[in-house]
Amino acid sequence: MEALRQIALSFPVVVFSALLPLVLLYWLLVLLRLAPLELFARDSLKGDHLASTMVALGFAGVPVTFALSVLLALAGGITLTIELAVLRWLPLGLFRIPVGVAALWAAFVLASPVAAGLCHALHRRFHRLAQAQPRCLLGEVVQVRSAPDAQGWATATLDDDPACEVRLHAKPDDLPLPGERRVLVKYVAGEGAYRSVAQRRYCEAREHLRRMRLARGGTGAGHGGAQAPL
Repeated sequence: MEALRQIALSFPVVVFSALLPLVLLYWLLVLLRLAPLELFARDSLKGDHLASTMVALGFAGVPVTFALSVLLALAGGITLTIELAVLRWLPLGLFRIPVGVAALWAAFVLASPVAAGLCHALHRRFHRLAQAQPRCLLGEVVQVRSAPDAQGWATATLDDDPACEVRLHAKPDDLPLPGERRVLVKYVAGEGAYRSVAQRRYCEAREHLRRMRLARGGTGAGHGGAQAPL
């Protein structure tokens, strides 16, 4: 027991010793319907926030809380493995903190694609809950099935799950075309419908934002908060 306590309280494992019980408590509250499943969800992917970041990392189609839970669980397992296999046998002393930070970074880097793949494999289960959790569909690619009517209403199905149908409400200057692939970028609760942009435009906007962040990091200068259109 003493060995287990030392491992649980050692850095960087202690980070997950603190976070994972909170994750379990959160899911208990969700099961008891005392906490919302869409805790960190936003109505739009525009802007820098947790939901848009998770979508950019490949976690579209599932609630942000579920994606975070999977990511933390996998990263925690990898960190524990690194601790048991390497760190506990090294006389790190004061170097344990920087080495532990590097181990944390490596754990999240390794866990991210695995967690994204796992979430992608499970996202059809959440599609069935789309009416109750509509914001989890933001970032998903859809294929337009019908031409928009005079008011801009159209229907589309998820590109990798044709059984899941959504309603689109387009602006007059950005009407979808039948067969076109588009990305859901905003949920309008009052309409029960989604705003969308062409898949190519969405990818170009993401790339533009990535380059802007790299430029800010390289020059230290801001860009007036400009954002690529989503």
